[in-house]
Amino acid sequence: MTKPFVVACVQTNAGPEIAPNLAAVSAFVRQARGEGADFILLPENVATMESGRKAILAKAAPEAAHPALSHFRALAKETGAWLLVGSLTIRLGEAEAANRSFLLDAEGEIVARYDKIHMFDVDLENGESYKESKIYRSGDRAVLANTPWGGVGLTICYDLRFPYLYRALAKAGANYLTVPAAFTRTTGKAHWHILLRARAIETGAYVFAPAQCGTHAGDRQTFGHSLIVDPWGKVLADGGAQAGFVLAEIDPGEVAAARQKIPSLQHDRDFAFGQPSSA
Repeated sequence: MTKPFVVACVQTNAGPEIAPNLAAVSAFVRQARGEGADFILLPENVATMESGRKAILAKAAPEAAHPALSHFRALAKETGAWLLVGSLTIRLGEAEAANRSFLLDAEGEIVARYDKIHMFDVDLENGESYKESKIYRSGDRAVLANTPWGGVGLTICYDLRFPYLYRALAKAGANYLTVPAAFTRTTGKAHWHILLRARAIETGAYVFAPAQCGTHAGDRQTFGHSLIVDPWGKVLADGGAQAGFVLAEIDPGEVAAARQKIPSLQHDRDFAFGQPSSA
């Protein structure tokens, strides 16, 4: 059985400029590594939180030339920790980008890439509105990656509201689910803890959810509260509302234990709509 390991979720308040964001998050990564973290996860839009389609695309870059990706690859190698780069805006063409997550090993090599599947196109109260589909091309592939501790399923932020993705990842072999996010304060207060705990309970998997916090460009407000949740739905660590990081020791054996108690991943049934027959 895989030995216990330590996970860290870094919480940041990213601004519009890449360089200071990289400096701030790197300091947290080094500190978390110094406190024993083996696997360190960063939030969505970790390199920049811009406002508006034009400004977001102006900061995008092709994967091979993205300054944040090369920076984080070097940081992973420097620290010897596995690193989840929650997401970067990767240019796909003149007018389109991907919201892409990267899993890096302890040598800084790219183990997996994931493009956010579900676009956050919503209209909230008080005129708060988001249309990610006008900026990003939706991904069309679920991603399961191998790590020294077992399978990791990659997702991003709004994906959290689509349970079928997490169930599919768990059934494919994910013992750990990553949810880097820039959850709005409005929706976070209502749903963040509930949804993350539900995804853990439904799948019998650990959930690691590093988040953005505070106020960003365009007065966008994010909820923070980076969470580490165990397979029984217990919150092991909560990042609160300020930038920083949280740590938790992870026991891989808890995944098997939870799934043995409630083996719901084995209990899927086909069904049709309609009333049962009278026979």
